[in-house]
Amino acid sequence: MSEKRILNVESLTNHGHRQGRKAVVQILEAGLQAADPYNNIRRLVRREGNWLIAGGDDYVLPGDPRTEPERIDLNTVDRVLVFGIGKGIQRAVKGLEDVLGDRLSGGHVLDKHGCDVILERLPVSTGAHPVPDAGCVEACRRMLGMMQGLTGRDLVFTVIGNGVSSLLTLPSEGLALDEVREVTRLLQIEMGAPTNELNQVRNHLDQMKGARITRHLQPARSIHILTGGARDYGSVMDRNIWLHTMPEASTFADAVAVLKRWGAWDRVSPAVRAHLLKADPAEETVKHDEYRSYRFRVFEAMPPHLGMVPSAKRAAEQLGLAAHVLYRYSHFEAAPAAAMAGSIALNIEEWGEPFEPPCVLLGSHELLVTVGQSDGMGGRNQEWALAAAKRIHRSPSIVMGSVDSDGNDGPGQQFLSTPTDVPQLAGGLVDGSTWQAALDAGLDPEAQLRAHNTSPLLWAVDSGIRTTFNISVGDLTAVLILGRAPARTHP
Repeated sequence: MSEKRILNVESLTNHGHRQGRKAVVQILEAGLQAADPYNNIRRLVRREGNWLIAGGDDYVLPGDPRTEPERIDLNTVDRVLVFGIGKGIQRAVKGLEDVLGDRLSGGHVLDKHGCDVILERLPVSTGAHPVPDAGCVEACRRMLGMMQGLTGRDLVFTVIGNGVSSLLTLPSEGLALDEVREVTRLLQIEMGAPTNELNQVRNHLDQMKGARITRHLQPARSIHILTGGARDYGSVMDRNIWLHTMPEASTFADAVAVLKRWGAWDRVSPAVRAHLLKADPAEETVKHDEYRSYRFRVFEAMPPHLGMVPSAKRAAEQLGLAAHVLYRYSHFEAAPAAAMAGSIALNIEEWGEPFEPPCVLLGSHELLVTVGQSDGMGGRNQEWALAAAKRIHRSPSIVMGSVDSDGNDGPGQQFLSTPTDVPQLAGGLVDGSTWQAALDAGLDPEAQLRAHNTSPLLWAVDSGIRTTFNISVGDLTAVLILGRAPARTHP
């Protein structure tokens, strides 16, 4: 395995249910290790003399009519460029950097603010997530400039991952960045709209999203590397909303419908409404008929069978725990999801149903936190953890943890008016003593949960998880129930 991802193991495991905390840390660590794409990229793309080979059985999407590796004679290639966009995307691009070596001609990478720069040959810009900023726009302009003048003898790799929908932001002509920012803030932050609905709107307010970035690459030969979220070839080519190097399935009418359904139509700017109602066909996203005329291959670098949940499951089983997958990549509000997971754990602890302990329940997700007008510091995994601590208060045998694969859970200090010393957290780890520990420290966990200000509290009671930065492929939860407990009145 590579270097440890979880940085504060000692402080996470030296209190409370120490045995359970250590086990959950090991399980989450195994999942986080599987979320590191570097080695997969090195297996997916390799050089044999003057031949560049891309592909392999693990990385071809189910249903792709082309299953053979892509073989490229570098003698026929003038330039090799790489463009990467996503939270923690540098770790994936680093694999390409090391494979291509001196044949890498240029490109650009856009990561999230706060990341460490690890690339040696490619320039790195940073931007804000989940609400884009001027850094996102400037990086996109730089990429667009590099894409001018490409020819059929050029080879372009794109690498995208979670966070691309925010970071890849270049507003359509006539729209201001603040107007586009407000769409994201309003729909996702204030109202809690899921990303697949938000994207139908912001895809139609942008010059790069919805495969327009790939249109700008023409007529170069393209190899698109996806780092999570692609289930099969049909979904990528015909039903895609968020993989922005691939064809996009929604329309201007869909965007209008989303805004009206969420009651946001009258709150977005007049310019946004006018742009969407105009529905200029020349500004529509790239659909599959046009896309199929391009020279391209697409590969999934992080296929599900090599992902976080299977790896965490194996780690749990190596600890002698029966491991069950509770859900995969689900969209829930964080606090209710944690309350439900905690309730299932309490039922197992008391009744041995639906599973007999010791056991662990695993899940992957992209949770939501609808904050309204709150501006606290936190994230969906931390919200889940603190809500879980409330539900399992005084449990003698339950430990619950949730972590974001990229090490950046939530916006961090993006919306704070006053800076804080609390670091950017990746998630939280709690047990039956955590809620009381917060009360004993003079904190008010109920009030902080309502204010969505979870980072300071979790950090204060040594229950906030810090990790190295890496790529974003979703979140991982682990609910450990080590034994049976006598019947009691649950909170």
